[in-house]
Amino acid sequence: MVETTTQKRQLRSNLSRVRGLGSTREGVHHWWAQRMSAVALLPLSMWFVYSLITLTGADYQSFHAWVSEFGNSVFLVLLIVTLFHHAQLGVTVVIEDYVHSEAVKMAMIMIVKYGSMLFMASSIFAVLKISLAG
Repeated sequence: MVETTTQKRQLRSNLSRVRGLGSTREGVHHWWAQRMSAVALLPLSMWFVYSLITLTGADYQSFHAWVSEFGNSVFLVLLIVTLFHHAQLGVTVVIEDYVHSEAVKMAMIMIVKYGSMLFMASSIFAVLKISLAG
């Protein structure tokens, strides 16, 4: 049986209708993005761990040469972007679930989002600096 918009509206309380609360369909996107980033992290993490194992005992020049290789620097940037995005999504969910003050919740979410972007950008800058230094 397909519910109509009127039937769905009747299921919501009067208070939630006044406040404008209810499904904005944003949760599905957030959930989907977190799952997709987790799937992307699986091969990237395995590649990274394998690379670290093969680099065990390497000196700075060997590590510099490894990062300077095109494929490795691209995979490092992909790992950094995916990792920080996934972490930001997860921490945001925890804040939304367990922080009850709206002002504190918004402040913490902004700190997490901007902090994640700052650390992501600085990590990408470090990889690019190493790989493009020649």
